[in-house]
Amino acid sequence: MTPRLDFTSEAFFRDPPRAIAALRGQGPVVATRFPLVGDVWITTTHDATAQVLKDGATFTLRKEGGGVAGVRWWMPKLVTTIANNMLTMDEPDHTRLRSIVDEAFRRRAIVAMEPRIRAIADDLASKLFAAGSPADLVERYARILPLSVISELLGLPMADRPRFIAWANAMSSLTNVVSFVRLLFAFRNMRAYLAEQLQIAREQGGEGLIAELVQVEREGGQITPDEMVAMVFLLLAAGSETTTHLISGSVYELLRNPGLRDWLEQDWGRAALAVEEFLRFVSPVQFSKPRYVRRDIELDGVRLKKGDRVMVMLAAANMDPAVHDQPERLDLERKPNRHMSFGTGIHFCLGHQLARIEASCALEALFTRWPRLGLAVDPSQIRWRKRPGIRMIAKLPVTAESEGTRVTAAASATVDRSLAQAS
Repeated sequence: MTPRLDFTSEAFFRDPPRAIAALRGQGPVVATRFPLVGDVWITTTHDATAQVLKDGATFTLRKEGGGVAGVRWWMPKLVTTIANNMLTMDEPDHTRLRSIVDEAFRRRAIVAMEPRIRAIADDLASKLFAAGSPADLVERYARILPLSVISELLGLPMADRPRFIAWANAMSSLTNVVSFVRLLFAFRNMRAYLAEQLQIAREQGGEGLIAELVQVEREGGQITPDEMVAMVFLLLAAGSETTTHLISGSVYELLRNPGLRDWLEQDWGRAALAVEEFLRFVSPVQFSKPRYVRRDIELDGVRLKKGDRVMVMLAAANMDPAVHDQPERLDLERKPNRHMSFGTGIHFCLGHQLARIEASCALEALFTRWPRLGLAVDPSQIRWRKRPGIRMIAKLPVTAESEGTRVTAAASATVDRSLAQAS
């Protein structure tokens, strides 16, 4: 019998360990239905997840005709163009594109950006309550920081950042076919904008990763104009969206676990270790891209047939008790921490280093500037967006004083009205 777990339900996002444990009880590989994807096998263990991600010869991101596995027949060509990026490519095309962006990244030393990222985080933290209290930490901090960093890294004009925020909001609102149609308008505008920025870089040069990509292109990098647009789209979207939810999810966990927060604030040199555990426990990216099975195979004891589709559940791999002791427990001192939040194999996340630095800087800047930061509502009132595959807090209302952690129902209503007016 196919389990009908709702991967977009409040219950699932609020307590992933419970839902994942129940799912794993069905087996290491489980047949189910996934929103917008349809019938698919999902992995529930670390080993099965690693096997799928590492075995590109058996589990392909492309249909036999070359189409992207996750793109449905009814989706317009615009989606296909944007989806045609290195995250959805097998070899040898993946290496061809990855080598181009790797070369551009090497020219822009990510580690050297840490002082600048810290400065951006400090500035944003200082302005968190500039428009009043309570403040929605997602919109006023967690979203703006990674968008500011990646747009600066790409070399995009600061004046255009409101556009990026609007596009990011559209992407985070994707929950069903109706919202998908609305998202297409944002995709169209974003694609046109990025194509224009690439053309400006080709004609005028400039600073940033876009200019570096254009230079690699000039030096013989094998990439088509559409692939270049898809590449920059991927860097801008993937380079900000998931980090937004890593930051907001980490802050939420610290605000409702004062002991862990105190431990971290005693020594910010522990931040890197803590971020690894937040990556595992929060798991902003819950699932991988869909893959097709190229041949009949037994995956962790489960028989899959050629043509079946499979998605690895990264969140389940991160909660596997065979790998992580007491996986349902948030342990900021966890060592070793073999989480799969950045994937594994050839598609290991290109921006892993940047995400780690941003999260560390974001937490330190926020809690250093606001040492009495607290939730403005009871934790039970926090909600997650109903977007499949991504775990994202919809709003995280905070106050500068920790006494605001608990409020009455009447005060909560006032908070909700305040946030609605501010957004």
